[in-house]
Amino acid sequence: MMAEKTLKIPNVVIQARRRLFHLDLRAVWEYRELLYFLIWRDVKVRYKQTVLGATWSILQPLMAMVVFTVIFGNFAKVPSDGLPYPIFAYTALLPWNYFAKAIGRSGVSLVGSASLISKVYFPRLIIPLSAAIAPLVDFAIAFVILLGMMIWFSITPTWAILALPGLLLLALLTALTVSLWLSPLNVRYRDVGYIIPVIVQFWMYASPVVYPVSLVPEQWRLLYSFNPMVGVIEGFRWALLGKESPEFQAIALSALVVTVLLAGGIIYFKHMEQTFADLI
Repeated sequence: MMAEKTLKIPNVVIQARRRLFHLDLRAVWEYRELLYFLIWRDVKVRYKQTVLGATWSILQPLMAMVVFTVIFGNFAKVPSDGLPYPIFAYTALLPWNYFAKAIGRSGVSLVGSASLISKVYFPRLIIPLSAAIAPLVDFAIAFVILLGMMIWFSITPTWAILALPGLLLLALLTALTVSLWLSPLNVRYRDVGYIIPVIVQFWMYASPVVYPVSLVPEQWRLLYSFNPMVGVIEGFRWALLGKESPEFQAIALSALVVTVLLAGGIIYFKHMEQTFADLI
């Protein structure tokens, strides 16, 4: 009698890599279709069963611009570096609204994808990354209104507009950096999800959205520039509206701060990644 052959099934153990700063971008690229799907899902869910749809991408910054123009531009007489206050405010609201939406989504993205994380393996970095990229669709739609405002106010962009993609990348990296800290923290402490809107609201008034950097006292300006969004917003106004004296120091300091915090965020995210499936 022939001995029965035993079928050996190999055991495959999947675990997070322990090397610091190892983003495993190759794995992210291999799962690029999942990244695209998650981005598309976020965009569809945002406007699902809405009457105005993508029009909200225009109405939100437009209504905020009107309120800021009336209160800060007309009543408070806040200076606007010699620019018409409506376009001065709207140009800042574009990167700020993107940043606020990206944090709002990516900060709770891991908890929102609990069923996906606990069932299948994929690079976890894809989740906050997709949540940070998705609001760029809203940014692109609202940007069309800015172009119309520039024509209305007879503002012609200069060569500085070539720096716009780099500034937008800085805004994306800033949002991703914050999400790498907040999203794992939200997995362990769900209170973070409630704190994020408060942080965003406070952060807006700590950024030059409704006022110029020149309004900040000189002795506090260096400390103020440690806010990464200072460089992003000032950079947008310089690139699009042709400000003669942009705060290059603020832009450079913002890029430096984002780089340092991004490195720390990667370490923290990878350290917490091993416990996501258990805690979520």
